[in-house]
Amino acid sequence: MRFAPTLDPAVSPRSTMAEPASIPAPALAPIPALGRRPLPGWVGSLGLTAGQGGLALVLLVFLALPLAAILVKSVTDSDGGWAGLSVMAGIIGADGFLGMVGRSLAVGVVTTLLVVPCAYGFAYGLTRTRLPGKGILRTVALLPLLAPSLLPGIALVYLLGNQGLLKGLTGGATIYGFWGIVVGEAFYTFPHALMILLTGLTLADGRLYDAARAMGAGPLRTFLTVTLPGTRYAVFSACCVVFTLTVTDFGVPKVVGGDYNVLAMEAYKAVVGQQNFPKGAAIGILLLLPALLTFVLDRRLRARQGAQMSGRAQPYAAGVNGRRDLAFLGLAGVLAAFLLLIIGVAVWASFVKMWPYNLSMSLRSYDFDNMDGGGWLAWRNSLQLAFCTALVGTVVVFAGAWMMEKVPARGAVARGLRGMVGMLALMPMAVPGLVLGLGYIFFFNSLLNPLNGLYGTMTLLVLCTVVHFYTSAHLTASTALNALDPEFEAASASLKVPRVTTFLRVTLPMCLPAALDVARYLFVSAMTTVSAVVFLYSPSTVLAAVAVLNMDDAGFIGPAAAMCTVIMASSAVAALALHLASRALVARSQAWRRPAAR
Repeated sequence: MRFAPTLDPAVSPRSTMAEPASIPAPALAPIPALGRRPLPGWVGSLGLTAGQGGLALVLLVFLALPLAAILVKSVTDSDGGWAGLSVMAGIIGADGFLGMVGRSLAVGVVTTLLVVPCAYGFAYGLTRTRLPGKGILRTVALLPLLAPSLLPGIALVYLLGNQGLLKGLTGGATIYGFWGIVVGEAFYTFPHALMILLTGLTLADGRLYDAARAMGAGPLRTFLTVTLPGTRYAVFSACCVVFTLTVTDFGVPKVVGGDYNVLAMEAYKAVVGQQNFPKGAAIGILLLLPALLTFVLDRRLRARQGAQMSGRAQPYAAGVNGRRDLAFLGLAGVLAAFLLLIIGVAVWASFVKMWPYNLSMSLRSYDFDNMDGGGWLAWRNSLQLAFCTALVGTVVVFAGAWMMEKVPARGAVARGLRGMVGMLALMPMAVPGLVLGLGYIFFFNSLLNPLNGLYGTMTLLVLCTVVHFYTSAHLTASTALNALDPEFEAASASLKVPRVTTFLRVTLPMCLPAALDVARYLFVSAMTTVSAVVFLYSPSTVLAAVAVLNMDDAGFIGPAAAMCTVIMASSAVAALALHLASRALVARSQAWRRPAAR
């Protein structure tokens, strides 16, 4: 990305220079913005090294050590004695366990085969056609991100359950089981695949398509020889994400799984229902394996991918083709209607007085304080968690990404810390939330741990949520920082401006849009997360998404739908409010991007 060569005077390095009347030419005056002489260079380097060390320590304590605790727990018996691989062997050799593994894999594979082609077609329509209403379609496609994973299961119960609206259309078949899980997971994972594929399809060199047309290639041949090969890495990444999310999610199987038991649900029951922590740890290790495998393969393929667009690339512009646009409008319309149907049924059911006997509208299901689950306290706790996660997470993520990308590593210690932080920053992407939550149980609930006092507190919930979603936020911040010209840091260094001052006055204002995107992502993720925090809350820190789970357990499916509706509305309002509030800040800090009037 190319930036304007001039900066706003408020952040321009020239504004920090004093009048050179009485100063020899090679010398520089003290920086007026600081009001004092700059600190020696070694002091700043020591402080930055300490910052990198602090970030590495946080990631070690709140990510690596909990995962190590799972590994230790998987090789110990119920009494804490060494058991080696006997616990794992006993679980794998138990009756029906391999069948449960096969069922989990079957759900993951079928969901992937269903979601990725649909998401690819939807993304293709948004990026490579002249589809009308692209903004509305994109918004609808991303709505599932605002809801917890239990919402599709609840909506399917109202639609196709034993007393569902469309029960007669199933021909006597039940939604509880394999197909119920697949449909629910398809709703849950669709926007995740769509975002990846949108990014892949946006990168298109128009010259390749011009060459294909000049050589007489038709639309199908052009797609097979140009479009599909150019997006193969995005397709593989989408497959990895959908498969991993499906295999490790227990929200949908919890509601519509019935007797179709899967690994994630078995791990949840082992810990919550049976208090069998070694079994939960062993299953957690098994759930970690496919996520790690897909993560490693994805990283290797990305490393081989290289640049898809050169500096001479021409933007792709879709030509006029009515039949193509009509076909993709039909596909996008059907998919958008499916997503709206799931969300609409859940919202409508939350206002029904007594399903299915009295379908009149009522706020009865929103009287959370008079039913099990956590009441309105759970919603207030979720708002607190989301706000603290967005605030703390954005600060930590951007500071860490800046130290990684914009601060040179001098010395063996600094280089070692950078390598450790880089590895730990990418690790959460390969760790399912359920596995991370299990690790927090085993590590922070131990009486031998001096941090035991954090267990059950809001502080630990915030730290767990930040770590859980750290990788995506870190990659967003790193991408924004790498887009800035290194000459900004070089100019600041030549003027002896401290790096922290440059970060606060130049780098952060330029990266403000990305910082706000990170805050919005962390807020919404904290509102909807279930798997990573389901084992960590106390009665005073119960969360809204966990309350949905508890209400469903207690048979209050209407209030569960109501709490899902409250979560969606809160996430949407907060995201919209953050977007509107940021417009003024972005307009002010990004004024340098606007071309000067001629």
